Amino acid sequence: MNITQIQDLIKFVAKSGVSEVEIEQKDFKITIKTHEPAGKRGNEVIQVAMPVQQPVAAVAPAPAPAPAAAPAAPAAPAAPAAEPKGNLVEIKSPMIGTFYRSSSPDKPPFVEVGASIKKGDTVCIIEAMKLFNEIESEVSGTIVKVLVNDSTPIEYDQPLFLVEPA
Repeated sequence: MNITQIQDLIKFVAKSGVSEVEIEQKDFKITIKTHEPAGKRGNEVIQVAMPVQQPVAAVAPAPAPAPAAAPAAPAAPAAPAAEPKGNLVEIKSPMIGTFYRSSSPDKPPFVEVGASIKKGDTVCIIEAMKLFNEIESEVSGTIVKVLVNDSTPIEYDQPLFLVEPA
């Protein structure tokens, strides 16, 4: 199953009102759960487990848990490290898709490092299912860091920007 098929499935689950869908095939398993009624954006929890092909299955499970545990450990120290620098706030992705800093390649980015933003200002676009979704800031302040490169695939709840609240 490729990323487009997964995005189609997520869209279907969101529209259908189903609270959980689980699909298991020979080489991977995907579970999509919603915690609130359909129609509220950004409430999907997606778990994708993609075991390596059968011949190397004995070798792959050992490395797979290590990377999963490694990002969790650095993420915890990173948050406290950011707090003393002015209690930085993360603007996170409400969906999976492709991150774009501007509305088109020939246009300037919505925000740059050092830019002042207000609650409701568009900070980026996320393309999902050939739909371009403008992502608005939920906080007023100054952009301290852009955490994602332009035209990069992103995950649900992935931090996109660090903002020093005003």
